[in-house]
Amino acid sequence: MAATAQLDVRAQFPTLQREGVAYLDTAATSQTPDAVLAAMDDYYRHHRASVHRGVYPLAAEATELFEGARTRVGRWLNWAARDTVFTRNATEALNLVAQGWGRRHVGAGDRILVTRMEHHSNFVPWWSLAKEVGAELVEVPIDDEGLLDLDALDALLPGAKVLAVAHVSNVVGTINPIGEIARRARAAGVVTVVDGSQAVPQIPVDLGALDIDFYAWTGHKAYGPTGIGILHGRHELLLDTEPLIGGGHMISSVSFDDVRWAAPPARFEAGTSAIAEGIGLGAAVAWLDDLGMDNVRAHERDVTAYALERLGEVEGLTIHGPADADRRAALVSFALAGIHPHDVSEILGRKGVCVRAGHHCAQPLMQRLGESATTRASFGVHSTREEVDALVDGLAEVQRIFR
Repeated sequence: MAATAQLDVRAQFPTLQREGVAYLDTAATSQTPDAVLAAMDDYYRHHRASVHRGVYPLAAEATELFEGARTRVGRWLNWAARDTVFTRNATEALNLVAQGWGRRHVGAGDRILVTRMEHHSNFVPWWSLAKEVGAELVEVPIDDEGLLDLDALDALLPGAKVLAVAHVSNVVGTINPIGEIARRARAAGVVTVVDGSQAVPQIPVDLGALDIDFYAWTGHKAYGPTGIGILHGRHELLLDTEPLIGGGHMISSVSFDDVRWAAPPARFEAGTSAIAEGIGLGAAVAWLDDLGMDNVRAHERDVTAYALERLGEVEGLTIHGPADADRRAALVSFALAGIHPHDVSEILGRKGVCVRAGHHCAQPLMQRLGESATTRASFGVHSTREEVDALVDGLAEVQRIFR
């Protein structure tokens, strides 16, 4: 397999300067580049104040930085800033949709479609809503390669109320054709709620072209800080969504007789904002934009294809998900015959190879795969083929120990 041009950004990640670290857990939490750390440090050192409240220069500067980050995030994904909501993470964003919109529109006997590959964040809120209101939770199945069964989806869409679907699976790596799925759902009058947590950092995403209803993702997987996530929604749907938290900033008026919500996005952002985190996410988006998402995708696809090739050489190893690197994002989940994934991960960790073991918050998918857990190696813009080689060498050591 011929190598493609590689991104050269490793020196920009402080944690990766530690000797002997092969960080292959980007799907859980990405590393943070210097540009993001600098943007957050600049706020704390030079512009520290609350946003939206004060009219003095520090507050105005902080607000400009914070709202500028929102505008940058929206523009990057081709979505209006006013319809781009800051949340704590993707989980909160998806719960906001399920509770704030779902309780208003889903009732007894309605059908909620949830794919078999969802992270718990886009499964549990809908399960809870179904139990609460007496709706029916219906599985959209996947095939043996980990691809969504679109024929089955077509049969399920008529009469359904909402479809919860991952843009990219965090376990099998499948890249779902979200634009086509959203088009089919809209034709059937079904609202789409997309978990884009694994997609946004890895592949070019144009939300305007995808024509979705709700789209959630999180900063800590996109080279940004923890504690900040995003919900993009259609303006008319956000206006029809109740806030989860009441308090300051999210109201237009309050009296003993009445409380009126502010317009989106403010109505969903009660209390003091995660200011530094929002600014940091804006810096992460700008950093990725400078790299170019086509370049990010090409680099990570190359590393993933190489990993599929090398891992396929390991005796007794089963790879889950699409065999074609073009159909999967930058992660590979696998099982090693007769060895628990936690043991695999622990032994690899001794050698500096950082991978994730477990059910990856996707137990319904694990049940479909016939596994209680897998080992997952996930790649980022800084990942190299040499790190894949270190992973494969480490697996040889795992097998030697268990023999």
